Amino acid sequence: MIKVNSLPVNAGYYPDGTLRLNLAPQGDNAQIEWLFENNEEAFIVYFITHHLRAHGTKHITLKMPYIPNARMDRVKADDEIFTLKYFADFINGLNFDKVIVRDPHSAVSLEAFERLECEDIKPVLNSLCSKLLTPKDTVFFPDAGSCKRYSGYLSNVNIIYGVKNRDWKTGKILGLNVEGNIPPAPFNVLIIDDISSYGGTFYHSAKKLKELGANKIWLYITHCENSILEGDLIKSGLVERIFTTKSIFTKQHNLIEIIGE
Repeated sequence: MIKVNSLPVNAGYYPDGTLRLNLAPQGDNAQIEWLFENNEEAFIVYFITHHLRAHGTKHITLKMPYIPNARMDRVKADDEIFTLKYFADFINGLNFDKVIVRDPHSAVSLEAFERLECEDIKPVLNSLCSKLLTPKDTVFFPDAGSCKRYSGYLSNVNIIYGVKNRDWKTGKILGLNVEGNIPPAPFNVLIIDDISSYGGTFYHSAKKLKELGANKIWLYITHCENSILEGDLIKSGLVERIFTTKSIFTKQHNLIEIIGE
Protein backbone atom coordinates (compact mmCIF):
# COMPACT_ATOMS: atom_id res chain seq x y z
CA MET A 1 0.00 0.00 0.00
CA ILE A 2 1.21 3.48 -0.88
CA LYS A 3 -0.11 6.74 0.52
CA VAL A 4 0.81 10.34 -0.18
CA ASN A 5 0.11 12.73 2.69
CA SER A 6 -2.07 10.01 4.27
CA LEU A 7 -4.24 9.50 1.16
CA PRO A 8 -4.05 6.12 -0.64
CA VAL A 9 -2.70 6.00 -4.18
CA ASN A 10 -4.95 3.67 -6.17
CA ALA A 11 -3.31 1.97 -9.12
CA GLY A 12 -5.22 1.08 -12.25
CA TYR A 13 -4.04 -0.63 -15.41
CA TYR A 14 -4.16 -0.06 -19.12
CA PRO A 15 -5.10 -3.04 -21.34
CA ASP A 16 -1.41 -3.83 -21.88
CA GLY A 17 -0.91 -4.24 -18.11
CA THR A 18 1.02 -1.02 -17.52
CA LEU A 19 0.14 1.21 -14.58
CA ARG A 20 -2.43 3.99 -14.70
CA LEU A 21 -1.95 6.45 -11.81
CA ASN A 22 -3.60 9.68 -10.72
CA LEU A 23 -2.30 12.03 -8.03
CA ALA A 24 -3.27 15.66 -7.42
CA PRO A 25 -0.50 18.22 -6.80
CA GLN A 26 0.49 18.32 -3.12
CA GLY A 27 2.19 21.67 -2.62
CA ASP A 28 5.69 22.18 -1.27
CA ASN A 29 5.84 19.14 1.04
CA ALA A 30 4.84 15.51 0.66
CA GLN A 31 5.32 12.27 2.55
CA ILE A 32 5.11 9.01 0.66
CA GLU A 33 4.26 6.10 2.96
CA TRP A 34 5.08 2.67 1.53
CA LEU A 35 3.78 -0.38 3.37
CA PHE A 36 5.40 -3.07 1.22
CA GLU A 37 3.17 -5.68 -0.41
CA ASN A 38 4.86 -6.37 -3.76
CA ASN A 39 7.75 -5.33 -5.99
CA GLU A 40 5.55 -3.46 -8.47
CA GLU A 41 5.04 -0.79 -5.82
CA ALA A 42 8.63 0.34 -6.42
CA PHE A 43 7.52 1.53 -9.87
CA ILE A 44 4.66 3.45 -8.27
CA VAL A 45 7.04 5.15 -5.82
CA TYR A 46 9.30 6.07 -8.75
CA PHE A 47 6.46 7.47 -10.87
CA ILE A 48 4.74 9.49 -8.13
CA THR A 49 8.04 10.94 -6.85
CA HIS A 50 8.82 12.35 -10.29
CA HIS A 51 5.19 13.45 -10.71
CA LEU A 52 5.30 15.38 -7.43
CA ARG A 53 8.53 17.14 -8.37
CA ALA A 54 7.17 17.97 -11.83
CA HIS A 55 4.24 19.72 -10.09
CA GLY A 56 6.32 21.83 -7.71
CA THR A 57 6.81 19.68 -4.60
CA LYS A 58 10.17 20.68 -3.14
CA HIS A 59 10.51 18.38 -0.13
CA ILE A 60 9.61 14.68 -0.21
CA THR A 61 10.00 12.16 2.62
CA LEU A 62 9.72 8.41 2.13
CA LYS A 63 8.32 6.50 5.10
CA MET A 64 9.15 2.84 4.47
CA PRO A 65 8.85 0.86 7.74
CA TYR A 66 9.99 -2.41 6.17
CA ILE A 67 13.01 -2.37 3.88
CA PRO A 68 12.39 -4.63 0.85
CA ASN A 69 15.31 -6.94 0.04
CA ALA A 70 16.68 -6.48 3.59
CA ARG A 71 17.48 -10.18 3.93
CA MET A 72 19.76 -10.15 0.87
CA ASP A 73 22.35 -8.06 2.68
CA ARG A 74 25.43 -9.97 1.47
CA VAL A 75 26.46 -12.24 -1.37
CA LYS A 76 28.68 -15.31 -1.21
CA ALA A 77 28.89 -16.35 -4.86
CA ASP A 78 29.15 -14.68 -8.26
CA ASP A 79 25.69 -15.85 -9.30
CA GLU A 80 23.98 -14.17 -6.31
CA ILE A 81 22.57 -10.72 -7.02
CA PHE A 82 23.09 -8.15 -4.28
CA THR A 83 19.48 -6.96 -4.37
CA LEU A 84 19.64 -4.86 -1.19
CA LYS A 85 22.52 -2.80 -2.55
CA TYR A 86 20.82 -2.18 -5.89
CA PHE A 87 17.49 -1.42 -4.23
CA ALA A 88 19.25 1.12 -1.99
CA ASP A 89 20.85 2.66 -5.09
CA PHE A 90 17.36 2.97 -6.60
CA ILE A 91 15.94 4.70 -3.52
CA ASN A 92 18.99 6.94 -3.12
CA GLY A 93 18.60 7.99 -6.76
CA LEU A 94 15.17 9.44 -5.98
CA ASN A 95 16.90 11.91 -3.64
CA PHE A 96 14.37 11.99 -0.82
CA ASP A 97 14.90 14.54 1.93
CA LYS A 98 14.59 11.70 4.42
CA VAL A 99 13.94 7.95 4.36
CA ILE A 100 12.22 6.73 7.54
CA VAL A 101 12.50 3.03 8.37
CA ARG A 102 11.72 0.79 11.33
CA ASP A 103 14.06 -1.76 12.87
CA PRO A 104 16.36 -2.54 9.89
CA HIS A 105 17.37 -6.18 9.58
CA SER A 106 21.11 -5.49 9.67
CA ALA A 107 23.77 -2.80 9.79
CA VAL A 108 24.22 -3.19 6.03
CA SER A 109 20.89 -1.40 5.51
CA LEU A 110 21.97 1.45 7.74
CA GLU A 111 25.03 2.01 5.58
CA ALA A 112 23.32 1.48 2.21
CA PHE A 113 20.66 4.20 2.36
CA GLU A 114 21.27 7.94 2.33
CA ARG A 115 19.53 10.34 4.72
CA LEU A 116 18.16 7.41 6.70
CA GLU A 117 16.19 7.88 9.91
CA CYS A 118 15.26 4.91 12.11
CA GLU A 119 12.13 5.01 14.25
CA ASP A 120 12.73 4.39 17.95
CA ILE A 121 11.21 1.03 18.95
CA LYS A 122 12.39 1.22 22.58
CA PRO A 123 9.04 2.61 23.83
CA VAL A 124 7.15 -0.26 22.14
CA LEU A 125 9.39 -2.95 23.64
CA ASN A 126 9.42 -1.47 27.14
CA SER A 127 5.67 -0.97 27.08
CA LEU A 128 5.14 -4.64 26.23
CA CYS A 129 7.56 -5.77 28.94
CA SER A 130 5.80 -3.59 31.50
CA LYS A 131 2.37 -4.82 30.43
CA LEU A 132 3.13 -8.54 30.22
CA LEU A 133 6.00 -9.42 32.54
CA THR A 134 6.56 -9.45 36.30
CA PRO A 135 10.01 -9.42 37.99
CA LYS A 136 10.05 -13.24 38.05
CA ASP A 137 9.52 -13.48 34.27
CA THR A 138 11.96 -13.06 31.40
CA VAL A 139 12.63 -11.77 27.90
CA PHE A 140 14.00 -14.30 25.41
CA PHE A 141 16.00 -13.60 22.27
CA PRO A 142 16.25 -16.37 19.65
CA ASP A 143 20.02 -15.91 19.22
CA ALA A 144 23.01 -14.05 20.56
CA GLY A 145 22.82 -11.51 17.73
CA SER A 146 19.32 -10.35 18.58
CA CYS A 147 20.23 -10.36 22.27
CA LYS A 148 23.14 -8.00 21.61
CA ARG A 149 20.99 -5.85 19.37
CA TYR A 150 17.97 -5.35 21.63
CA SER A 151 19.06 -5.93 25.21
CA GLY A 152 20.31 -2.36 25.59
CA TYR A 153 16.81 -1.13 24.77
CA LEU A 154 15.25 -2.79 27.81
CA SER A 155 15.14 -1.80 31.46
CA ASN A 156 14.71 -3.95 34.58
CA VAL A 157 14.04 -7.28 32.87
CA ASN A 158 15.77 -10.64 33.01
CA ILE A 159 17.23 -11.74 29.67
CA ILE A 160 17.96 -15.17 28.24
CA TYR A 161 18.82 -16.17 24.67
CA GLY A 162 18.91 -19.15 22.35
CA VAL A 163 21.71 -21.02 20.60
CA LYS A 164 20.37 -22.80 17.51
CA ASN A 165 21.41 -26.28 16.43
CA ARG A 166 21.14 -26.15 12.65
CA ASP A 167 21.73 -28.54 9.76
CA TRP A 168 24.03 -26.32 7.72
CA LYS A 169 23.40 -28.29 4.52
CA THR A 170 19.64 -27.70 4.56
CA GLY A 171 19.38 -24.70 6.91
CA LYS A 172 16.80 -26.59 8.99
CA ILE A 173 16.73 -25.89 12.73
CA LEU A 174 17.26 -29.17 14.58
CA GLY A 175 16.94 -27.86 18.11
CA LEU A 176 17.85 -25.04 20.45
CA ASN A 177 19.69 -24.51 23.74
CA VAL A 178 19.03 -21.64 26.12
CA GLU A 179 21.73 -19.54 27.78
CA GLY A 180 21.45 -17.04 30.63
CA ASN A 181 19.67 -16.86 33.96
CA ILE A 182 16.64 -19.11 33.44
CA PRO A 183 13.99 -18.26 36.09
CA PRO A 184 12.46 -20.91 38.35
CA ALA A 185 9.38 -22.53 36.84
CA PRO A 186 6.73 -21.47 36.15
CA PHE A 187 7.69 -18.22 34.44
CA ASN A 188 6.27 -16.16 31.59
CA VAL A 189 8.28 -15.13 28.52
CA LEU A 190 8.24 -12.38 25.91
CA ILE A 191 10.20 -13.41 22.80
CA ILE A 192 11.61 -10.45 20.82
CA ASP A 193 13.01 -10.32 17.29
CA ASP A 194 12.84 -8.17 14.17
CA ILE A 195 11.29 -10.35 11.45
CA SER A 196 9.44 -13.62 10.87
CA SER A 197 8.56 -15.54 7.73
CA TYR A 198 7.05 -18.94 8.65
CA GLY A 199 7.91 -18.67 12.35
CA GLY A 200 10.12 -21.77 12.58
CA THR A 201 12.69 -20.13 14.84
CA PHE A 202 9.98 -19.05 17.27
CA TYR A 203 8.26 -22.44 17.14
CA HIS A 204 11.44 -24.22 18.24
CA SER A 205 12.15 -21.48 20.79
CA ALA A 206 8.70 -21.80 22.36
CA LYS A 207 8.96 -25.60 22.48
CA LYS A 208 12.26 -25.39 24.34
CA LEU A 209 11.00 -22.70 26.71
CA LYS A 210 7.99 -24.86 27.57
CA GLU A 211 10.37 -27.74 28.39
CA LEU A 212 12.23 -25.39 30.76
CA GLY A 213 9.05 -24.46 32.64
CA ALA A 214 7.59 -21.52 30.71
CA ASN A 215 3.91 -20.85 31.34
CA LYS A 216 2.67 -18.07 29.06
CA ILE A 217 4.73 -17.11 26.02
CA TRP A 218 4.20 -14.00 23.91
CA LEU A 219 6.03 -13.03 20.74
CA TYR A 220 6.97 -9.60 19.44
CA ILE A 221 8.29 -9.24 15.89
CA THR A 222 8.62 -5.83 14.27
CA HIS A 223 7.97 -7.18 10.77
CA CYS A 224 5.60 -10.14 10.43
CA GLU A 225 5.31 -11.62 6.96
CA ASN A 226 1.94 -13.02 5.87
CA SER A 227 3.63 -16.41 5.43
CA ILE A 228 3.58 -16.89 9.22
CA LEU A 229 -0.01 -18.11 8.74
CA GLU A 230 1.35 -21.10 6.80
CA GLY A 231 3.87 -22.19 9.46
CA ASP A 232 3.70 -24.53 12.45
CA LEU A 233 3.84 -21.76 15.07
CA ILE A 234 0.43 -20.28 14.35
CA LYS A 235 -1.40 -23.56 14.98
CA SER A 236 0.87 -24.94 17.72
CA GLY A 237 -0.86 -23.34 20.70
CA LEU A 238 2.57 -22.48 22.12
CA VAL A 239 2.16 -18.68 22.13
CA GLU A 240 -0.58 -16.61 23.72
CA ARG A 241 -0.34 -13.74 21.24
CA ILE A 242 1.88 -12.38 18.49
CA PHE A 243 2.49 -8.63 18.46
CA THR A 244 3.76 -6.85 15.37
CA THR A 245 3.83 -3.35 13.92
CA LYS A 246 2.06 -1.97 10.88
CA SER A 247 4.65 -2.75 8.24
CA ILE A 248 4.14 -5.87 6.09
CA PHE A 249 1.39 -7.98 7.72
CA THR A 250 -1.77 -7.43 5.68
CA LYS A 251 -3.95 -10.37 6.76
CA GLN A 252 -6.11 -10.88 9.85
CA HIS A 253 -5.75 -13.56 12.50
CA ASN A 254 -7.08 -13.66 16.05
CA LEU A 255 -3.61 -14.54 17.38
CA ILE A 256 -1.89 -11.52 15.79
CA GLU A 257 -2.23 -7.96 17.08
CA ILE A 258 -0.94 -4.84 15.32
CA ILE A 259 0.52 -2.34 17.80
CA GLY A 260 1.78 1.21 17.32
CA GLU A 261 1.25 3.09 14.04
